[in-house]
Amino acid sequence: MATYIMLSNLTDDGRKTLKERPERLKEVNKEVESMGARVTAQYATMGGYDFVNIIEAPTNEVMARLTVELGSRGSIQITTLPAIGVDDFVEMLSGNAPGGE
Repeated sequence: MATYIMLSNLTDDGRKTLKERPERLKEVNKEVESMGARVTAQYATMGGYDFVNIIEAPTNEVMARLTVELGSRGSIQITTLPAIGVDDFVEMLSGNAPGGE
């Protein structure tokens, strides 16, 4: 499974929903699983983003579907970043992974 970092900001509708139903966060995580991905870590943050989620998904296509589905609801704005673990990154740079030189 590939790892993705999903940065999100609540819209006005999202803030209203979360205030009225804080358990909605956990419900969305279950929806993520039903779409073929998994939230492995989740943080509420202060600053440029309201939430940082670490998500595992089998393909870019699954992750793209997930972000479109969640974003289309109008409750959050999403930025998604594919992530490579540092050990894998160093191995790739050393030429020990497929695609390395």
